[in-house]
Amino acid sequence: MTVQSDSAGPSSLEIQQSQEGKAPIRVIIIVAAIAAGVQFGWALQLSLLTPYVQLLGVPHTWAAFVWLCGPISGLLVQPIAGYYSDHCTSRYGRRRPFIAAGASLVAVAVFLIGFAADIGFASGDPIGKAPKPRATAIFVVGFWILDVANNMLQGPCRALLADLSGGEARRMSTSNALFSFFMAVGNVLGYAAGSYTHLYTIFPFSKTEACEVYCANLKTCFIIAICLLITITVLALFFVTETPHAAAEPNPAKKGQIPVFGELFGALKKLPRPMWIVMLVTAFNWVAWFPFLLFDTDWMGREVYGGKVGEGTLYDQGVRAGALGLMINSVVLGFASLGVQMLSKGRIGVKKIWGGANFILAVGLFLTVAVTKAAENSRHYAPDGTLLNPDSSVKIGALAIFGFLGIPLAVTFSVPFAMASIFSSDSGSGQGLSLGLLNLAIVVPQMFVSVLSGPWDALFGGGNLPAFLVGAFSAVVSGVLALTMLPSPPADAMANKSLTAGGPH
Repeated sequence: MTVQSDSAGPSSLEIQQSQEGKAPIRVIIIVAAIAAGVQFGWALQLSLLTPYVQLLGVPHTWAAFVWLCGPISGLLVQPIAGYYSDHCTSRYGRRRPFIAAGASLVAVAVFLIGFAADIGFASGDPIGKAPKPRATAIFVVGFWILDVANNMLQGPCRALLADLSGGEARRMSTSNALFSFFMAVGNVLGYAAGSYTHLYTIFPFSKTEACEVYCANLKTCFIIAICLLITITVLALFFVTETPHAAAEPNPAKKGQIPVFGELFGALKKLPRPMWIVMLVTAFNWVAWFPFLLFDTDWMGREVYGGKVGEGTLYDQGVRAGALGLMINSVVLGFASLGVQMLSKGRIGVKKIWGGANFILAVGLFLTVAVTKAAENSRHYAPDGTLLNPDSSVKIGALAIFGFLGIPLAVTFSVPFAMASIFSSDSGSGQGLSLGLLNLAIVVPQMFVSVLSGPWDALFGGGNLPAFLVGAFSAVVSGVLALTMLPSPPADAMANKSLTAGGPH
């Protein structure tokens, strides 16, 4: 027996179905687990790559520009992947070819990133603190490919979850909550790996003349990430087999295939008001999040521990402490993801959940200033003038912020996608294209932050706090918009009690 897809187009799945025509929850869990493999690698990027870029000789002011390739690739790739996965007529199905291609590209990208220092040295880069232009170039190429691959994976994967949900709002909400939960699992594994200093001993060959301990740990982490993602993806693609269909267009009246960006801009022109509000709230939310996600471990190494890149051990200790903080954040994120699902069915409603989460985010970002000032006012030095580790109270306060921010992150990773899926089904839009549109509200703010955060921080002395404060104010704006402008889900969503609006709109 087969299940038909939502209004995105006629897709069916050769899997055992329940009597309601939806995929069994165990199948949804297997597909959602791909998020763990993707997020494992993403966690390594967030915790280790900004310091790694600076070790390659890129100044802190320009480090954010390296991350600009990620949002640009997301801006282009996810709408394209979403559109063509909606219209794909491959005999392997609509979503599975994109998921398989994305996983393969991740493996290529991770190899380039992990071995960038070795390839650069073999090509003529110097050893030591001097800038390494060849290694940096290889790293940037690998990083670009990695973000392209992640977008090829996540967009079609979320669209496949929507297909498996059979168009039911409650099942869509549950699928996105499970996706968010497995993202938390991947985060925990990735940050745990990043915080362990001797992981490279698993693969002794990872430590080379050009790649010291920090680099070797990063390389080992990425090798493990490849194995995890490939294993989960193969299992998911084995258990969920899409059946090819004859018609590629979601609208039978359309005889010719519309170019993806024509479809994209056409969809923007016809986008219903609820989706515009969801995208607006999401955009301000990501202006708030991205500075912290980009520089959180660098903040621990610089502001909290007082270290300098490539000088002594304090900076590296701070980065590892930041990775531990991100692991704590992910544990909280995992439990909070399940809590969001329960709260959305109660009287609190999605408007209060999303708005409240943004205010929590703002408080957490403001607290980074307090922790930084406490760290600066309690510096201790050895008799020879060497700076010592910060007080335990400062460390605990910094780690508490990481954990505290896991609560709003759970909302960010689930509510916007669930709302977009519900509104796109109600309006007859393709799931892949609609989620690609929502991705615009994520990557455009990331581009904004990537371009401006480095020079903005340099204008105020080169630290991370100015960008964090901009994020805090943006979170407040996002919270106000969520409470005052965010509409209720359609009537069918309210009937299923998957997401209910908190009050009239």
